Amino acid sequence: MGAGSIIALAIAAVAFSGIAILLSKVVLKATTNKQKGEAYECGVPTKGPSWIQFNTGYYLFALIFLIFDVELIFLFPWAVVVKKAGMFALVQAIIFLFILFLGFLYAHKKGALKWQ
Repeated sequence: MGAGSIIALAIAAVAFSGIAILLSKVVLKATTNKQKGEAYECGVPTKGPSWIQFNTGYYLFALIFLIFDVELIFLFPWAVVVKKAGMFALVQAIIFLFILFLGFLYAHKKGALKWQ
């Protein structure tokens, strides 16, 4: 797989997305109404203004969730080749999990995991 394959893939991705957008503009009739401008969340109508200040705890909770979610992305390929990789890969995975656990303890100590 060389540079030509990557360039062809990039051109195909841009062309495919561009054709899909142009086709939707041609086929679909554009309509505007009041409901399209409203915020949508779980099908429940909003009460009051949508631009309100949220507690930063929700943001921190979401970031911590993403950190642990990304950790799984790294652990799945490792789990597939753990027998072939040997002891060195096992030690690296243990160090990775230990550092992640230290981050979890830090977040717990700072109160980032408390819901409200």
